[in-house]
Amino acid sequence: MTLEQLRIFVAVAERQHMTRAAEALHLTQSAVSAAITALETRHNTKLFDRVGRGLVLNTVGEAFLPEARAVLNRAEAAQNLLDDLAGLRRGLVRIHASQTICAYWLPQRMAAFQQEHPDIELQLSMGNTHRVIEAILSGEAELGLIEGAEDAPKLSRQKVGSDRLIIAASPDHPLASHEKPLRARDLAGLDWVLREEGSGTRSEFQAALPQAIAPDQLKISMVLPSNEAILTAVAASTLVTCISELAAQPLIEAGRLVRLPLEMPERPFHLLRHKERSPSRAATALAAAL
Repeated sequence: MTLEQLRIFVAVAERQHMTRAAEALHLTQSAVSAAITALETRHNTKLFDRVGRGLVLNTVGEAFLPEARAVLNRAEAAQNLLDDLAGLRRGLVRIHASQTICAYWLPQRMAAFQQEHPDIELQLSMGNTHRVIEAILSGEAELGLIEGAEDAPKLSRQKVGSDRLIIAASPDHPLASHEKPLRARDLAGLDWVLREEGSGTRSEFQAALPQAIAPDQLKISMVLPSNEAILTAVAASTLVTCISELAAQPLIEAGRLVRLPLEMPERPFHLLRHKERSPSRAATALAAAL
């Protein structure tokens, strides 16, 4: 089998669709299909079940996927080693970042770095805090950025920035003109929309709640997967949320949201790296820039 076949297999497995994988890899659909067929034929096994127009990994494919990723990660590490020998003229840095950092804090810093090092490719993926940690531990990414602090003994952690959580509501919310700090009973009486379990925003919010109220006492009416979806829902309803000030600020300035009076602690942005993996020069330079 070839690295190209493995690369195509992983792309199809992640997207469960031949056409979307082909578009992501800038290949024709026939080339992607041929690579999967060659793998399956060579080893006399099926990796996917065809369900409707899509593909679903079968048990063989699920077992093969982490092995394929591991081989690709090792090949990338070998390439990075050779690139390092040429200094910072070339290189690739894979970064995983949590949603707030990915959308509101990191892109302009990546752009500034790329202006200084135009031949270093930066690839950014977004996921919640737990997904970022998994990516660093598995070798899918060299650098990770998360909000708050998570316990991961194999990872080094360095503060590179900060943000603050706020409680946001629509200007039409009954508490929109409330001036006194919200009390525990106020919080318990609200209808909340929050991020999913595993997100840094949600875990930091729950940790910052007043001692008089437990997380399970909150009435969580909706769980949504992105800051943008939450902000849209809050602006159009009587729901409230706890969200990044960076994310909410444009809507507050536009008059579509208000900040409710509850002081929340500052939360740091942390840069994560694997303690046992040698960083590439490109990743080290980007980390220093951040």
